[in-house]
Amino acid sequence: MRQFILDKQKISNGLVQIDGKDFRYLRQVLRVKTGDMLSLRLTNGELVQSTVAKIDEKAKLVLLQICADSGKCSGEDNRSITRGVQAAELNAMDSAPEFWLFQMITKAPKFEQIVRQATECGVTKIIPIKGEYSEKSSILAQEGAKRERLERIVKEARQQSGSPVATEVFPPLSLEEAVSKWNEASDSKLGFVLYERTDRTVELRDVINQAGKENIKKVCVCCGCEGGISPAEIEFLCEKGLFHPIHFAVNILRAETAALYGLAAVQTSIL
Repeated sequence: MRQFILDKQKISNGLVQIDGKDFRYLRQVLRVKTGDMLSLRLTNGELVQSTVAKIDEKAKLVLLQICADSGKCSGEDNRSITRGVQAAELNAMDSAPEFWLFQMITKAPKFEQIVRQATECGVTKIIPIKGEYSEKSSILAQEGAKRERLERIVKEARQQSGSPVATEVFPPLSLEEAVSKWNEASDSKLGFVLYERTDRTVELRDVINQAGKENIKKVCVCCGCEGGISPAEIEFLCEKGLFHPIHFAVNILRAETAALYGLAAVQTSIL
């Protein structure tokens, strides 16, 4: 775990009380001990260091002490449960544009996997779209999905990856509603739609170079569901949202693989 994300916990005199599901996560999954160090992501996005000051098994709570010096904490031996690279060292996304993902609704397990992977990639907004090829049962399942579960997936993905981006998963929208929301975003933006066919497609790097990397503030990637994206949807995205169809000369990818592959390709080309 690269960081622990605070949701609604309040800080009082430099102390944070962790209980409920988060207590069980810290004790049963991470097995924290008194004196362990934790990197905390506060609700305002700030990253601070803390130590486990007290564990009360009876009351089911962990008490964290925020360090006055964000770089160091004093403890028995400064044991850290964060392995490898620390969240504070991850600065690749600091100057990056804001990334969005338009995801045609897939079956629930696949969609959850996409949400997890997109969160790890630092995507800001994930918008489920009721696509022409999306199964009705999948759309109904997504519309009835518990927000709490998706929020938990996002939180766990951010904690494991150290992402400073507060990823938001929207309720399901029609393609028209999603494009309208995209058009309301500021200028200096680029939209790409992943297309399994080659007609009308453009070269990713050519579009980015023409726009100028330094000018790009928002980027959206649209990915199809198990059945792909219909020609009519491609047409709508190009005409109404000014999206650029791009095709990757690779094998046929599953929807969950295509989303990750597309995001990675676009980010690598821009960052």
